[in-house]
Amino acid sequence: MPSAIDRTDRALLAALQDNARLTVAELADSVALTTSPCWRRVKLLEESGYITGYQAILSPKALGFGVTAFVSIMMDSHSKEMARAFEQRLMDIPEIVACHNISGRYDFLLEILARDLESFGEFTREVLQRLPGVKEIYSSFSFKAVKEKRVIPVAQKHI
Repeated sequence: MPSAIDRTDRALLAALQDNARLTVAELADSVALTTSPCWRRVKLLEESGYITGYQAILSPKALGFGVTAFVSIMMDSHSKEMARAFEQRLMDIPEIVACHNISGRYDFLLEILARDLESFGEFTREVLQRLPGVKEIYSSFSFKAVKEKRVIPVAQKHI
């Protein structure tokens, strides 16, 4: 990644993060550029890794997922092979929407969607407990999302 991006690049990132469906003309207008330089800057931001993709934000509730669980996993082994096997297996499980390798008592923190508590319990027994190297599972449930939209700060003071 380039070591520095300028104010215009930051404005482009903020605008796209807010609405990735902007046309190049709308995006250019929002940052006071013409379309060609705007398009080139966006391409450079993509190629340099600042923009890693574009994605629609879906509503779990509208799709029938009434439960969001945060699951802490303690591994029984800390070998590289076990961690790789665990992480690779997670990639194939669509109900696990996020996973972080964390510090502290637990090794991994998962965000999991389920239709209801009963289906979450079944998922825990049939899927989570059978993952490679799992020693302990601790689950917490979200009552409501207070801040859902994941917005990366692009202001100069944060980067």
